Amino acid sequence: MGKRALDPAGVRDPRLRRDYSEQRRAVRRFATAEYAAARLLLPAALLPHVVAAVAFMHDTDDRIDRGAPEERAAALLEWDGLVRKAFAEGDSELPVLRCLARTAERHPDVRGYVDEFLRGCEREVAWRTIADDEELEQYVREYSLPALMLTACLLAPAEASARVAFTDGCHQLMRAMQRIDFLEDLSEDVRAGRPGVPVDAVARHGADLTRPGAALGRLVDEQADQAAGDLAAAAPLPSVVDPSYRPFVRALVGVQRLRLDAVRRAGASLATRTSGPAASAAAVLLLRETAARVLGVLSRSVVDGAGS
Repeated sequence: MGKRALDPAGVRDPRLRRDYSEQRRAVRRFATAEYAAARLLLPAALLPHVVAAVAFMHDTDDRIDRGAPEERAAALLEWDGLVRKAFAEGDSELPVLRCLARTAERHPDVRGYVDEFLRGCEREVAWRTIADDEELEQYVREYSLPALMLTACLLAPAEASARVAFTDGCHQLMRAMQRIDFLEDLSEDVRAGRPGVPVDAVARHGADLTRPGAALGRLVDEQADQAAGDLAAAAPLPSVVDPSYRPFVRALVGVQRLRLDAVRRAGASLATRTSGPAASAAAVLLLRETAARVLGVLSRSVVDGAGS
């Protein structure tokens, strides 16, 4: 990661600069589209800290996503100790935790969401099925939302009422994202023995999750409609953040709409394949928001110049 981002982010120490650059390369590999959006649409000073949070979340998921439940729980316990040690000492043998500790110093809200996220990982490690919408909401509240807030808190407004609206919007957005995740990955999750679509909804439609059919199509439509409702409720989210963050938040919400459209098109075929938005549609969205960001920066420069 170059001076364009590290200098305004206040990262001066040579070792930390190398650490952040290493995390940037990792995030660019495993989350190419998300990295491109952050790189193009967020202020440079924020990029290293977004990268640090995303890299930590990915590293955590990778550590607790292998083996039997007891092995995953043991991995989480060990990882939790390393994270807490890094926060206590402000240092770690692991570059990802050195970056996380530094980011939490600059953005103290991150520490609280790390704690919530690690507690939520206990649910992620343990669950096998989700009984109903109430249990899905609990999963989102305890695990998925803290995961989102690791990065979203970096964009949160300072004013109290706007902050409440922002967090509520993130909750609605994450609930939609989680339903879409469970639909997109249905075939893989069923093979792994961990389908995320609520059991009561599957039973209500009499759906067979292992093969396409009309019942599964109706189930997908129902779950997609619920996700669409949450996306509609989250639509005002860009308006409550600082103008410099709005293109990124609009792109984030817009990508979920593209994902949802792809899920609807796939329908019952999700029993045998995953889905995702067309790369061309995502690229068009990203280019549109990049242009909006450039225009916004120019407009603010003109206003600032006129006021000086």
